[in-house]
Amino acid sequence: MKILKLSAAAAVVLLVVLAIAAPIGPLPGFFIGGTSVPAPPTWPDTSGVHEIRLRVPGTLPRVVVIWVVDHQGALHVVGAEGSGWVSMLGDGGPVDMRLGDETYTLKAVRLTDGWQPVLEAYVDKYRPDYPEIVAGFPDMAEAEGQVAVFRLDRG
Repeated sequence: MKILKLSAAAAVVLLVVLAIAAPIGPLPGFFIGGTSVPAPPTWPDTSGVHEIRLRVPGTLPRVVVIWVVDHQGALHVVGAEGSGWVSMLGDGGPVDMRLGDETYTLKAVRLTDGWQPVLEAYVDKYRPDYPEIVAGFPDMAEAEGQVAVFRLDRG
């Protein structure tokens, strides 16, 4: 009986540690970390930035590690239409973005028109370093209805 109680306690501790440490890889988490600062008037060069953390609020907020692309001076993220964070955002809403050690409060705006050049920039940015993953993306003709493209606007 004592071993069972110790095992249960160890499992609870492990779950708490994982929840605090997440997001890990493709697993969403709750905590974004970083120092909260106002968004700058212009974003720094993100061509060498492979991943950001994006926090979508909700009853159980979700933090995902995701790719980001700058298109015409605005940052954008792309997600699969049926993914949890995309479903939580719907047509858009408030988000927190962690870029490096800084966290910004932004508004995600879903693009319903003109999203194709953003998706092309996204694919062009990530194809050299992640060819196998990008090869699995739908082509432009098939992407509508399968992907959601969001612009991250300042406050």
